[in-house]
Amino acid sequence: MARSQKVVRRRLAHEGGRLSVVGLLAAGALLAACSAPDGSAGADTQDSPSLVLADGYELGGYNPVAGYGAAGDAKMYDGLVRLAGGEGMPTFEPALATAVPVPNEDASVWTATLRPGVTFSDGSTFDAQDVVATYEAILDPASASEARTSFEMISEVVAVDESTVEFRLAYPYAPFLTKLLIGVVPAEAVATPGLAAESTLNTAPIGTGPYTLVDLSPDRAVFEANEDYWDGAPEITQLTLLYVADDNTRAQRMSSGEIDGTNLPPLLANTFADREGMTVTAHTSADWRGVSMPTSNPVAGDPAVRTALNLAVNRQSMIDNVLGGHGRAAYTPIPEVYGDTFEPTATFTYDPAAAEQVLTDAGWVAGADGIRTKDGQRAEMTVMYNSTDTVRRDLAQAFASDALAVGVEVDLEALSWDRIDPRINTDLTLLGGGDEPFDADTQAYDALSSVYVTPGVGSIYNNASDYTNAAVDAGLETGRHSLDADERSAAYRDVQTAYVEDPGYVFLVFLDHTYVSKDSGWTMSGQVLEPHAHGVTWGPWWSLQTWSRQS
Repeated sequence: MARSQKVVRRRLAHEGGRLSVVGLLAAGALLAACSAPDGSAGADTQDSPSLVLADGYELGGYNPVAGYGAAGDAKMYDGLVRLAGGEGMPTFEPALATAVPVPNEDASVWTATLRPGVTFSDGSTFDAQDVVATYEAILDPASASEARTSFEMISEVVAVDESTVEFRLAYPYAPFLTKLLIGVVPAEAVATPGLAAESTLNTAPIGTGPYTLVDLSPDRAVFEANEDYWDGAPEITQLTLLYVADDNTRAQRMSSGEIDGTNLPPLLANTFADREGMTVTAHTSADWRGVSMPTSNPVAGDPAVRTALNLAVNRQSMIDNVLGGHGRAAYTPIPEVYGDTFEPTATFTYDPAAAEQVLTDAGWVAGADGIRTKDGQRAEMTVMYNSTDTVRRDLAQAFASDALAVGVEVDLEALSWDRIDPRINTDLTLLGGGDEPFDADTQAYDALSSVYVTPGVGSIYNNASDYTNAAVDAGLETGRHSLDADERSAAYRDVQTAYVEDPGYVFLVFLDHTYVSKDSGWTMSGQVLEPHAHGVTWGPWWSLQTWSRQS
């Protein structure tokens, strides 16, 4: 249908170099006084409060078609639904839909009624065609979207009329609401097929969200409040994000007063705990860390080795000494926060003696140097981890130490992801998961389902161990398709029970995501269960648009 002319103005500067001192702002468990992004003092007023945060993640890449904001954390976009915070598993509430979309009897068709009177940041009107175009672009092979496999259950998206959309699925899919968190873009923005990674939406996003991008450089992004936002204009009128890759540099800038909030690794964040005027917050997540155990590996492919290493690792020591107390033990991908879906007996006791016995019984015999061998195969493996991630490094080192104690030698390699990728199905990798943790299906299926063992199905990170277990598969399929909450919970408990009898990974910990911020006087909405991503679009700032001044 016809649309109004694009009217929004953007100033997208692409100058190089890193910003120096930036102005004070507010952020945190409760946010402090603010200042201008150019560092000038006194810019904050009751009428125009601003906020500057430093992030360890690169800026740009703001295209939902490429997967940006799939967990609902995009400030420039809205999905059909959004997350509601609180203790435990979050619930969904309507955003661009007028009510939470509902399925038909077998969850194969989901219908959404759209909110009227919503406009995009370019002034054009939101309607059903935009929803259809967004999802079709994600699924279009020409987009080469990294998110495509996550939406593979969608067969067709149909605009019934201007305000009604039907999602017709290839198979019944109970947790489909998790796929409605991703932002919607104007149909015109994706009218021409092409690579999502090369779309102008990456640097000039057009959305219906509470903020619009007004300035972007490699090290700084400036967002302004959308005064026409359908849910009311945010009281924080300007948000500036700085890209500061190095953890220690972000901590130094936090200490010096240049920034007002940032994400930091747990041990580094803990150094701020006793500093006046600052708050360290640890947010519960379903973000796991674990070691893949590829079945093609001559050592990790032995079920006895996988079981033994699950018994050998000291998860509590990792939590205490690597995570600074900010985490919980992981034995499967399902954390305790999942309530009735969580199986509390599906654990591994820390028992190195039992681990050694398992190895001995399986024919792995200790040599003169303490390293075991079996049929001429030395119990030696390589664990790869991302070289820029200090938490993964420290967890990998702890894993290697615990493995060595039972006669398994682990060599560590710090690599970039592009060097890890070609070896992911042969060598072990310190992985993370929980990208979409708001249902047990999206939390566990990609990690454990054997459908991804078939070459070309999914991404290389889906079931990186090439794990196959018929009982696990059966439970995952039941949980995926059933609409009965009790049946789903029971299925996932069965998955966990079957998995610990025959593990395919060595899951280590669930992280609490740690943030440091200045104290101040804003009323905020509280925490929400966080996914794998944990930059400053999450943390205390995940619902920034809802903040209000304390009276």
